[in-house]
Amino acid sequence: MGVRTGLVSVTFRQLPVDQVVEVAAKSGLAAIEWGGDVHVPLGNLVNAKRVRNLTEVHGLQVAAYGSYLRAGNVDREEMRSAVATAEALGAPRIRVWAGNVGTAEAGVGDRMAVTRGLGELADMAAGAGIEIAMEFHRNTLTDEVDSTITLLLDVGAPNLKTYWQPPVDLDDAQCLQQLEALMPWLSTVHVFSWWPSNNRLPLAARESLWRPVLDRLAVEPREINALLEFVADDSPEQFTKDAADLHSWV
Repeated sequence: MGVRTGLVSVTFRQLPVDQVVEVAAKSGLAAIEWGGDVHVPLGNLVNAKRVRNLTEVHGLQVAAYGSYLRAGNVDREEMRSAVATAEALGAPRIRVWAGNVGTAEAGVGDRMAVTRGLGELADMAAGAGIEIAMEFHRNTLTDEVDSTITLLLDVGAPNLKTYWQPPVDLDDAQCLQQLEALMPWLSTVHVFSWWPSNNRLPLAARESLWRPVLDRLAVEPREINALLEFVADDSPEQFTKDAADLHSWV
């Protein structure tokens, strides 16, 4: 089905919702992942419906509800609120975090709590036809591939998926190996150009990574999101240039 391009709204935390939608639409993108920290707060269903309408009026789709729920540290009321917010937003998936401790530091109890929490979230979301997708991120149990796959297999929920993004300072070949290993469960890739460390560059500076990533995504029989995030200088102008490069590679 190909690659669906989009924007992660936290890229422009400083902008109101209507301006975020305008930036995405003018850049020719197809979808937005709406963040739960500023633009779509957890439990505010009236706002979530308003954001959904604004998104759709501009011809865009909602890619996900980017929550900041930490599996293993979430009560059932928060889970229900997240599912209700995602439903109001029209989001097909909820992004969550796999705990708040990295794989190397995690004890058995940490992993059990995260695994159980992911299972509860996935079960609750399934009733609404919504996926749960784990952020691939340092200082969580998805900070490396083996731990991520272990979580996916241990939970065993058909609606539990994962994101991927290039870890800081990992070279292109290692990034592509990670992507391939996670492909069976992959729903979304966060696209940005940081090098070295967290220095933000124009997306074109990492063309050697993103061209083969997008080529690989394009041959999958399902739709996978490629969502731009965290542009240089938080600049809408740079974002527009990055979006043009993303489209040229897709």
